[in-house]
Amino acid sequence: MRSITHALLAAAGALAYAGAAAFGLDDVATEARALARQAWQPAPEASAADSYDAWRDLRFRPERALWRAEGLPFQAQFFPTGSYHRRAVEMFEIVDGHARPLVLTQGHFQRGQEPPTDDATPKPVAGFRLHHPMNRADVFDEVVAFLGASYFRAIGQDQWYGSSARGLAIDTTGGPPGQAEEFPAFTRFWLERPAPDATRAVVHALLDSPRATGAYRFEIVPGPMTEVRIQARLFLRAPVATFGLAPLTSMFFGGENQPPAGPGGADFRPEIHDADGLQVASASGEWLWRPLTRPARPFVTSFALPGLRGFGLMQRDRRFESYEDLEAHYQRRPSMWVEPIGDWGPGRVELLQLPAASEADDNIAAFWVPAQPPAPGQPLEIAWRILWAGDEPPGPPAARVVQTRIGHGFRKMPPPPERLQFHVDFAGPALAALPPDAAVEAVASSQDDSRIVAVRTEHHPALAGWRMTLDVERRLDRAVELRAFLRHGDDTLTETWTYALPPQP
Repeated sequence: MRSITHALLAAAGALAYAGAAAFGLDDVATEARALARQAWQPAPEASAADSYDAWRDLRFRPERALWRAEGLPFQAQFFPTGSYHRRAVEMFEIVDGHARPLVLTQGHFQRGQEPPTDDATPKPVAGFRLHHPMNRADVFDEVVAFLGASYFRAIGQDQWYGSSARGLAIDTTGGPPGQAEEFPAFTRFWLERPAPDATRAVVHALLDSPRATGAYRFEIVPGPMTEVRIQARLFLRAPVATFGLAPLTSMFFGGENQPPAGPGGADFRPEIHDADGLQVASASGEWLWRPLTRPARPFVTSFALPGLRGFGLMQRDRRFESYEDLEAHYQRRPSMWVEPIGDWGPGRVELLQLPAASEADDNIAAFWVPAQPPAPGQPLEIAWRILWAGDEPPGPPAARVVQTRIGHGFRKMPPPPERLQFHVDFAGPALAALPPDAAVEAVASSQDDSRIVAVRTEHHPALAGWRMTLDVERRLDRAVELRAFLRHGDDTLTETWTYALPPQP
């Protein structure tokens, strides 16, 4: 059970909501600040008796969706507690500026083919999802879901759920030895009742964890490229080693640069991933592209920047033929692009890549680490937006990388293991405008522990672009980091391709 102090804070908050003139982020921030001054109390957990399949079989009844009876343009449905999702969240609805508790019951849910009931016994919930007509005017499509810790994910028109976002990441990388990553969790949500003509939904959330609290406001705008605007006010109880803002989570099990293989050997599908690369836009004007990998051991890399224009885990390859999966629809998984609102100052984009036993494992994380994290007791106000993009995601204005392959062509003698060959294809307006015989050159560099043996470029008529081939010698016991871009005379034509490989075990 939570402490008496926490219970008193919750009761006081409920009274304040009832009397407030217009509930908003300031109300949630007042609660977050008060929590930050108290010792953290873990939330109680519901029974884990249900298996995952049994939990999935207990579904919310669509006819009982919040705001359905009123005919409003958004509807809310809820996830029950159970299986992996044992922590209940408190739910409120904001009507005319006032917040009131939402009570969900057993009768809101139906198990499998069993007949529905009107059982009024309260049923704890683990999260919720919002629906809105997005692909057809007469169908309410799922747009965004909040479920588990501070995770949430969204989709745009004709997309399929893929990568996720989180409210905050603490010690995901660089924590003290032996100390696990801390997962802050949303513990309360307030859903604003939408107007009859609303085109966006507003959600408030309270975040809590052993070392941090936070107040969040989400503005969700469904569309071909669904946008989520986020305002946050964060408070630290204690110092943290890695303070990760706007964290993203994804899965990479294999791509053209690393064919997928599991315990049973090679997979019939050419590629398996929710995202195939990390894209970064620096305030300096440089765009960077790092293809993802599935390493044998945890592998952390980062990009130090004077300022940030954006970063994201992108699903650039959108052809069905690249995946050949009739169920997973990887070609419809969205790219996720984060753009700061306001100046975030200097810092770094951190990329964590983990081993994965299967495509069911999220093994990729990316987030922004400010150069000066807030001190305990010092509030941090920050805002950003996330775009869930399909076929035309934000990207460099010139030309970009469209694929990276590793491997040698025909050789009379097999190359030694320390010799690598990369084949990188670039395409885009800046390259398509050039004649095939244009003097396009690759500017490539490596760190001291590897050596570029040869680099060449050639026109790629199938792409109206260019292919760069890069021969590299590496030390097997050291990490490899490479950078390259294409130029024509003094003109930079492309983003910067950057590739990293961990030491071989």
